[in-house]
Amino acid sequence: MSNPDRRFHVAVVGATGAVGETMLAILAERNFPIATLSLLASSRSAGGEIEYQGEKIKVQDLGTFDPAGVDIALFSAGGSVSKEFGPKFAAAGAVVIDNSSAFRYDDDVPLVVSEVNPEALKNRPRGIIANPNCSTMQMLVALAPLHRQYGIERINVATYQSVSGGGRSALEELGKQTGQLLSFQEIDPQRFPVQIAFNLIPHIDDFQDNGFTKEEMKLVWETRKILGDDSILVNPTAVRVPVFYGHSEAVTIETRDKVTPEAARELLARSPGVEVVDRHEAGGYPTPVTHASGTDAVYVGRIREDLSHPRGLNLWIVSDNIRKGAALNAVQLAELVAAEEG
Repeated sequence: MSNPDRRFHVAVVGATGAVGETMLAILAERNFPIATLSLLASSRSAGGEIEYQGEKIKVQDLGTFDPAGVDIALFSAGGSVSKEFGPKFAAAGAVVIDNSSAFRYDDDVPLVVSEVNPEALKNRPRGIIANPNCSTMQMLVALAPLHRQYGIERINVATYQSVSGGGRSALEELGKQTGQLLSFQEIDPQRFPVQIAFNLIPHIDDFQDNGFTKEEMKLVWETRKILGDDSILVNPTAVRVPVFYGHSEAVTIETRDKVTPEAARELLARSPGVEVVDRHEAGGYPTPVTHASGTDAVYVGRIREDLSHPRGLNLWIVSDNIRKGAALNAVQLAELVAAEEG
């Protein structure tokens, strides 16, 4: 039985990054029961101070930090860092909640979305819990209730992913290029292979042998693992768009049992983490700027029957990729871990 008065030694690895900063904000907003907070980063980023609930905390060097005594470690510093340090923190007794792809596809590491499969995190033999990819996460918050009620056989999804998914350097490149182009200056793409400002790039992560990119294949692999159903067919296209925050997805599902738009709206309206914005009028739909950016929900709109399939349904799914797509889910998983301790 959990002890409601217990407080935890929490470590945030990658505390100076965009996701790390948002994790800290959400820990404070949700009043997570912290006894001690350790902020960690690479030696290059260590040494500064970050304010947390009125207290300035020094950012320590991850490479020299002793993880003994840490209860929960939130990792958001990239796959190579997670692979090197995640097992060390777990071996020292911490529950590691990792935001990278380092452990997502390991059979002995649960891949968890708090609203979809929270029970999965109880089985963590290595002491590591994986956070899904941001595009997979928002899609499944919306699709899991429909799958459980009607059975999803196939998912066609095109993602429209903001540059914040590529980190701070990607945000800076979009801002810089936008300013340069509006001033009629030449640009020199650095972070992206081609111009991102006023452009669309159908390429996120490395190309695989099958012609899909790794970002696209994450939607396939992670959907099946999280929903526990390898029979679900997923056909993804991932596109980077010149938006700062908030991913959008045009999704078409084919279900075993027919679902009407009315039934889907009703089911989604009462599903945790989902907000339905679906009015047939100008502005009656969610967008990254008007709804998602800076908020916690997964927004669903443009719910309508697929004209080309008798059991098809179209949806438009929007969420803040930094908050819900990474930081919020990690904190929600930490809350579930905290609730079982005592």
